Formats: sequence, structure tokens, C-alpha cells
Amino acid sequence: MARHAYSRFEDLDGSHPFKAAVPGGYVDYDARRLPGGEVVWFNFDLAREMGLIPRDHDSRLNSELRRKILDTFCLTIINEYELDHGRRYEEDRLPGKYMATRYLQLQHPGRAGRSSGDGRSVWMGEISHRGTRWDISACGTGVTRLCPATAEESRFFKTGNNDASYACGTSSLGEGISSALMSETFHRNGILTERVLAVLALSNGFAITVRAAPNLIRPSHFFVWLKQNDLERLRGVADLYIDRELANGNFSAKRGPARYRELADRVAEDFARAAARFEADYIFCWLDWDGDNCLTNGAVLDYGSVRQFGLFHREYRFDDGPRWSTSIVEQRRKARYIVQTFAQVRDFLIDGQKRPLAGYRDDEVVRRFDDIFLEERRRRFLINTGLPINSCEALARDHVDAVERFRRAHAYFERLRAARGPVRVGDGLNWNAIFSTRDLLRELPQQLLRRGEPFTAEEFIEVGASTYASRRDRTLTKSRRRMASEFQRAYWALIERASQYSRKSVAWTLSATAHRSAQINRYDRITGDAAYYAAKRLASARRMLSEGEFHRVIERYLSLQPTTPGRKQSAAPLKALSAKRIFDALLELNVELRHGL
Repeated sequence: MARHAYSRFEDLDGSHPFKAAVPGGYVDYDARRLPGGEVVWFNFDLAREMGLIPRDHDSRLNSELRRKILDTFCLTIINEYELDHGRRYEEDRLPGKYMATRYLQLQHPGRAGRSSGDGRSVWMGEISHRGTRWDISACGTGVTRLCPATAEESRFFKTGNNDASYACGTSSLGEGISSALMSETFHRNGILTERVLAVLALSNGFAITVRAAPNLIRPSHFFVWLKQNDLERLRGVADLYIDRELANGNFSAKRGPARYRELADRVAEDFARAAARFEADYIFCWLDWDGDNCLTNGAVLDYGSVRQFGLFHREYRFDDGPRWSTSIVEQRRKARYIVQTFAQVRDFLIDGQKRPLAGYRDDEVVRRFDDIFLEERRRRFLINTGLPINSCEALARDHVDAVERFRRAHAYFERLRAARGPVRVGDGLNWNAIFSTRDLLRELPQQLLRRGEPFTAEEFIEVGASTYASRRDRTLTKSRRRMASEFQRAYWALIERASQYSRKSVAWTLSATAHRSAQINRYDRITGDAAYYAAKRLASARRMLSEGEFHRVIERYLSLQPTTPGRKQSAAPLKALSAKRIFDALLELNVELRHGL
């Protein structure tokens, strides 16, 4: 391999146009390289897409590529604590400076964001390839002055300490691998997300997770300056974001007020679609008023609190110390609030006047959000049934009443909760859902094809009951018997309408739906719990495998995760018996935890 093949890594030296666009919008840090790092996982597909490696590069690390990855990303910042204690590291300093950006964050005291931002990550820089510009950041590179603990205790912290919440500045290997598994699963299922480029293990037991997206600016990067009435910096963030979207082919308005109107319109559409997808696919992203846990196009990021539930656990809340997170059903309202705030941003940018946020509750972009959310939720619901995609579009458009009839029956079972009541879980509180409508949607068309008749009420309850359902939860009440019948009648009505749009027989439509639903609602669908324990299993087993086999296990595991029909991906076969055993253990985890958080 020619030496210049990896020269693009050298562009990632901490420089970024954000620094010029938003003076004072970041804290710059010197950094030093860490010895003894290891490349645990590298995303070859993403690296090819970004131009970091040639398109024909095989999915294997060689000594030169490994060295480039470590030289670029295996670093730690020289933070205020170290400088205060006389640690200068003059001989070990890297030439570049790496920024921690300022943005609004609800974990911080006050609501103006004067102390908040990247608390344990820095931006590595940007890179352009084939018409797309990418931002790259690294998590676990040291604690910055923007962490919540510094704001709360008015002191700086040593990287790796355990003195206060949100003050360590580090990341674990399991966290990095789990983020890679979930982000690649989302990406392969068409869910917008930042992606993990690399996971590095450090000699001190911690890890660094390198992440990339075409635009890493969050709503909170706007809101911090909106809250502080700082029009100059707000405009700097907005223009930088819009210029990047123009360069990436996602915007049309190049100048004047039109670009700010398009910004608000785009945010309304993107967040409506994202919130609808989150609700339909049981994705917990913790959307909130600060706009911190997502990108400005609604993409998922920061997988520390992201979950993909196996059931509609609508009562789950993440325990964040003094506060609790939002729930899945509340994400729609929070997304709407973010859109409402961007309406305020729009007018502030256009005429320099910041009007009260309450006056934007009924703004045109907020109404646009409401309309698109309902349309997209209806469409995503139909897609999840497994109906042919052309029929889904037509039914969502022309037969709203029929779709809503089935959605109400579906929601009746989807939202049933355990008689036991709320329970503590590892990272929060939940009131367990007790029915898996995904199981029903997978098995019902097979039942109709096999026997030509619907489930009895007893069979329906038995098929749909989740692993959380106790004997009491499985009780067949009069209302459940009635709703089981209504569920199946409304489902059959959609099958008949779908066959008319497809101009196929009912039998063909039912068979096609059964095939699609088997993949969309697969039995071993990954959940957040499964990703967490799979990552732990992989982290503990990596010494048992060669570097190549470790990558092949992960790639084979990921190749089974796409739930969109037609998106199945192939992966190289596993050769080592130990690799096969680990792979089988990962699939067993998926099955065991398929109804979890």
C-alpha cells in the first residue's frame, strides 16, 4: 500500500471553520498523544465513504493504517486541571488545537448555557470527499471545563476522576462498541444518525470513540446564543450550518432571509419525520428543550442514553441524577418545541428582534410539523405491518379512516402495561409493556395463510404476550376479547384494500406481507439492552480472536440487523470456532432481550 493512501488522516488536526464563524463559541485545547493505544474496531465502509481509505481497500487493518488511526485519534487534551498543577507536556504536545464547542445543555445550572458544551469530547476537524463534507469528533479525550460538574462545583477536574457526575471525561470500551452496534444498525435501517468511525482501547482501561456525520451542529448550538440574545454568534452558527448544508446538496436558498426561512422549514420537516419514526420504531432519544441529544436534521447522536425498545415501553425514563428524562410519547411534544424555537430563531435572524417564544406556538412551521408528523406516523405504522410499500403510501393518503381504525386497535394492545406497576431498571424507571404487537404482526399473516382463519382470542393473547406478562397480565377480559377480534378484522380490511392497489390477489398480498413482516418484525431484533450486553461480550472476548475475526464477527452481526426488506447485507463467513461461538452468543442475547429496553 502506497504511503500517500492514508494522507487524508493528516487533515484532521483540530482545525475547523466553526472557530472563525463563532468566535468565543468554543474552548480550544492543546493535546498530547497517548501511547499504548489499540484499534479495537474500524468502520471500513464509512472510511471509504469519507475518502480516508481508497474505495478498493480491503476490510483489514495493516500496520500503516493502524498507525495512522492511532496517530490521529489516540490523544487526550491538556486541560485546566493539568495546567493548574504544572503539567505542561511541552515535549509531547501535538501541533494542533482541538475545540470543545459551547451549546445549551439541561444538565447545567441556569438556562442560558454560559458554562455548557462538549464535556468529554473534542472536534478532530472536517474532511471533504466526493461532494460531501464531514465533521469528526472524538469522545473520551478528557474532561473539559464545559462539563456539568465544573459548573456545579466551580472547580476543574482531573481526567479519569470519579469525584462527581459527568466529570470523568472518559469513555469505556463497552460504550464505544455499543455505540458502534446501534449507530450502524440505525444507519442500515435508514435512520439518520452520526456514525462511529473507530473505537480505540487505551492502556489505562478507558477508550476513545471517534464519530462522524456530514454536519455535527446540534439545535443546542443555536439555542445557547438565542438564550443569551447574542445575534452575532447565532448568525455565525446559522450561516455555518446552512453553508455546510448547501455544500452537501441539502439546501437551496443561498442568501438573504430566504435561507433562514428554509432553515426553519427544514427543521420542522426533519423533526416531524424523526419524532414519528422514533415513536413508530420504539426509539428513545431523549429529545428535550435544549436540543442537545440530536443533530439539527433530527439525526441521533450520543448513544449513552439512546435506546431501541423491543416493546412500546412508554413509561420508561432515564435517571439523570436530579432529573428524569422525557418518555417516548413525550418526544413528539419536545420535537415540536424545538421547531417552535427555530421559528423564533428565524425571525431573530431576519429582523434582529427576539420576540417571546410563546407567540410561536401556532407558527406556520409548527403547524407544518404537526401535519407532517401525523402523515409520517401513519406511513411508518403501515410500513411496520409489512404491507407492500406502494400500498402503504396509497392507504396512508386515501384511506385514513381505515388506517386509523387498525392503528387504534393496535395501540390498545401496544400500550397495555404490567399489573405490577412501575419498577426500577438499571438506568431509570419503567412500567413494563406486556404485549408485543411486533410478534402479532409477524405471526398473524402466517396464521391466515396457514389456516385461512384468524386467531382465537386465546391464541391471540398467547402470541402477543411478552416476556414481561405475568399470568395476571395474560387474563382474557371481555374488552380484550373484543379488541382481539377488532384488531384482526381491521387488519384484514387493510389487506383487502392493499390488494386492490397492488392489483394482485388477496392471497398474493397476504403472502408478500408475511414475507416483509418477518424481516421488519424479526424475532431477534436488536434492542438497547442487547447492544449493551453484546458490547460487553465482545469487549471481554476480543483477546480470544484475531483482529480480522473480531471485525468479521461484528460485521456479520450487523449484516443481520437491517429490518427493511431488500436491505439484507452479506458478510464474510466466520472460520474460527471461537468466533462462531461468540457470534451465536450475540444472537442468543438478541432473542433473550428482544422485549427489553
